[in-house]
Amino acid sequence: MTFGQVLLEALRAMAMNRLRTALTMLGMIIGVGAVVLMMAVGQGAQTKVNQSISSMGSNLFIVLSGAVTSGGLRFGTGSAQTLTVDDAAAIARLPTVSGTAPLISGGFQLGYGNANWGTLVWGTTPDYFTLRAWDTEEGELFGETDLRSGSRVAVIGQTVAENLFPDESPVGKT
Repeated sequence: MTFGQVLLEALRAMAMNRLRTALTMLGMIIGVGAVVLMMAVGQGAQTKVNQSISSMGSNLFIVLSGAVTSGGLRFGTGSAQTLTVDDAAAIARLPTVSGTAPLISGGFQLGYGNANWGTLVWGTTPDYFTLRAWDTEEGELFGETDLRSGSRVAVIGQTVAENLFPDESPVGKT
């Protein structure tokens, strides 16, 4: 049999079994589509993880205070504050360190006017924004002058702004 004869016989068989042919083609289309979809989802997840890691900076090193516990208790930062601002200053003096940003956090209830919102509050230094490559959408970040003078300044996120200042700009409000 020549190639042309084989092709003609295959076309005749497909024409005689149209339902089988259609179902086979449908199965192949669904299978290929599922593989393409899974590849796209995997690639998207990988891109998101890479963006998240790169937003922290390639040379970012985080030191947490407290002791890691074991024996059935949770792992993570302990309740004892074992690091101080002096420790951060000592780390900043190391020749290979370009910046430090000590940070303390806790949950607080924030309020403005008749609105209040529970959120996590971080206390840090102006270097934090530089190290994390963060910027603002409105207003400005606080600086060393604000820190030294004890100015009442805060940088708030989108969710806090929307819940405490739904119809106005939060810039300049206390």
